[in-house]
Amino acid sequence: MTKITRRGFNKKLAKGAGGAALALHMPLACGMGQDHKKLGIALVGLGGYSTYQLAPALEQTQHCYLAGIVTGTPAKERSWANKYRIPESNIYNYQSFDAIKDNAEIDVVYVVLPNSMHAEFAIRAAEAGKHVICEKPMGMNVAECDAIIKACSDNGVKLGMGYRLHSEPYTKAVKEFVREKTFGEVLYVASEAAYRSMGNPNQWRLNKNLSGGGALVNMGVYAIQAAIYATGENPVSVAAQEFSTRPEYFKETDETITAQFEFPGGAIANMMTSHNIRANRLHAECTKGWFELDPASTYIPLAGRTSRGELNFRQESQQKLQMDDFAKHVLFDEPNLAPGEMGKRDMLIVEAIYTSIAEDGKKQTLNFEPNFGFGG
Repeated sequence: MTKITRRGFNKKLAKGAGGAALALHMPLACGMGQDHKKLGIALVGLGGYSTYQLAPALEQTQHCYLAGIVTGTPAKERSWANKYRIPESNIYNYQSFDAIKDNAEIDVVYVVLPNSMHAEFAIRAAEAGKHVICEKPMGMNVAECDAIIKACSDNGVKLGMGYRLHSEPYTKAVKEFVREKTFGEVLYVASEAAYRSMGNPNQWRLNKNLSGGGALVNMGVYAIQAAIYATGENPVSVAAQEFSTRPEYFKETDETITAQFEFPGGAIANMMTSHNIRANRLHAECTKGWFELDPASTYIPLAGRTSRGELNFRQESQQKLQMDDFAKHVLFDEPNLAPGEMGKRDMLIVEAIYTSIAEDGKKQTLNFEPNFGFGG
């Protein structure tokens, strides 16, 4: 099987793309230089994702850096301050958080908290005049998404979702295939995002009051997104089913969900998400071939192949790429790859899936503007 590298991608797979494929992982344009202001980011919530992914990535970013932290654990204040040389003036707890408005060193607040706290701290950050990155899901429901979007708009700050995959080259390749019809029209998509939870039964993800849902709001967002960017369209309907094999463990939240989408161009998609199955794949069948990513949404390394050859792109921290992309949106008015409307769209789909399950799999109609939720 032929390997398709970034250099060969434009020639072999995206003829007529006007060089767009080469932009998958190009350096910054000349003239920006390295002397511009770097944005200071404060991480709100210092759990595993902040500890092992975001903070290390912020040591590699070009356009932003770790400027502050917000935590309810005093021991973390000390250890993070020592490790990342964070001054005491840039360390907050959840009660003192609002004072961040007077800190000129912090430009962006990244909300990395349990889902039930996303709306509160995203809104408080916006009201403090700080740009906001919010982890998925955006809120516990669509109403919270609307409130976050309004707060950011009212206060003149930028809003982005923590959707790292939109910044990495394999996902960008999929989008390019669809835009350029490299393999013809997309007919069918299968997307899977799941892992097997064997951890603490008292973890917050299994508490519906904190999480708002189970596998669907956690891993399912990846599968929903994959079906959308693999077709290039928002779905017009969804029907869904729920399965439970460990009710003693998943007492409050969904364990496994499957859903079927219809798209306006005629494509159909089947997605699966679970906290009790290991799966991570995107496959699309088209009129002139196929493409797939497997794994499709893990941290590096991802892998991809097509009916014309393997994909082979340089990979680096997805979180680094994501945060730099958001910083470039703020600093240079570059496109917002994962705007707040994308988070709202995904929550609208999540709510439709839960409604379908409650109505014994009845198909739910989805009404979106053609490009609603699509990033730049």
